[in-house]
Amino acid sequence: MTQLETTETAWRRPTTTRGRMLLIAGLCCAVVLFLATVPLHRDWFDLRVYYGTVHHWADGGALYDYLVPGTHYGFTYPPFAAVCMLPMTLVGWRSAVAFSVLLNAAAAAVILRWTAGPLIRREGWSPWYALALAGCAFALLEPVRDTVSFGQVNLLLLALVIGDARLLAGGRAARYAGIGTGLAAAIKLTPAVFIVHLLLTGRPRAAATATVVALGATGIAAGAAPDASRVYWMEALWDTDRVGALAYVSNQSWQGLVARLFDPHEPSRALWALGVVVLLAVWAVRVRKANAARDHAAAFALTGVLACLISPVTWVHHLVWLSPALVVLLDAGLRAPEGPDRRRLLAWAVALPVVLCSSVVWLWSKDSSGLDGFLGGNIYVWISLGLLFTLPLRTPPAADAPGR
Repeated sequence: MTQLETTETAWRRPTTTRGRMLLIAGLCCAVVLFLATVPLHRDWFDLRVYYGTVHHWADGGALYDYLVPGTHYGFTYPPFAAVCMLPMTLVGWRSAVAFSVLLNAAAAAVILRWTAGPLIRREGWSPWYALALAGCAFALLEPVRDTVSFGQVNLLLLALVIGDARLLAGGRAARYAGIGTGLAAAIKLTPAVFIVHLLLTGRPRAAATATVVALGATGIAAGAAPDASRVYWMEALWDTDRVGALAYVSNQSWQGLVARLFDPHEPSRALWALGVVVLLAVWAVRVRKANAARDHAAAFALTGVLACLISPVTWVHHLVWLSPALVVLLDAGLRAPEGPDRRRLLAWAVALPVVLCSSVVWLWSKDSSGLDGFLGGNIYVWISLGLLFTLPLRTPPAADAPGR
């Protein structure tokens, strides 16, 4: 290696602890500056919904009657979620924001540690350095940015479900697997698909635990707030107007794509239902193949992708459920032998996160008609579909469950 090559390598990849710390510090400053100035900040809107709702409820108001002043947006989660959020009545607004940011940061750290940890160990990278770099990249993803600036709960729920996957990796703690998934499903319905995932991958005990926990938590909420539970399960759950227009560009689910395709007319329910059936069939086949290959991380990742596609409403911030699939894609690229396949996988492993950082769908926020609107306004849906159909399935020893 020439002197010039040695110098260039050192510049590209610092090898000393001091150099790495300086690089991470610089990247963190750049990320914070970017987050503070470039993207649309959501002004903690969803946290305002939660905060206002639980205060309204604690003061004797009906849980699902509260609306953020000047809007038609109110609480859309099951009553158990409101029970979990009651501690917000004990703190002021600024403290609630601070706790939300800290909890989301902690959840993001856990998610990265449990999903990227096996890859980092296998590649022999410095754990703190690799995780810090991954954290900077993770913070730039639009779903992550929006989750934090909305004050959303997506990262917390993903951490709960990934925690179950980690427990299932082995050891005595496996007996507790399912608790996190059950709690997540009781807080928000989307994670309930992971109960089916547990059944499909031959983990009936964990699936039973998750079901019992979800039903138990829902029952506790029903006992504590029977009127609110009745309103939610009989009325609010089915009122899509509470969450927003299905055709809005932020809805990056299969239903959102269909709604935009037919907008301003009523979307075809038959087309939506047919699509859901096809997606479920593809998911089931691919998850079973992944499980047979002992690629538990890929099976888990495919379920996260499915959750984004089949949910009637998948706002951009819900797409944090795609993050395990992005790690699997990168892992597959790094493990592939030198050649076209490796270059292709690594190119996609870089390109997809870049697109997910771009906020490109908002170019069609006012008008998603035409071919450009169909392609660009649904680009996150295309990413989800591509991951569901083509995410590489690996063979041992790559096939570690998250956190193994």
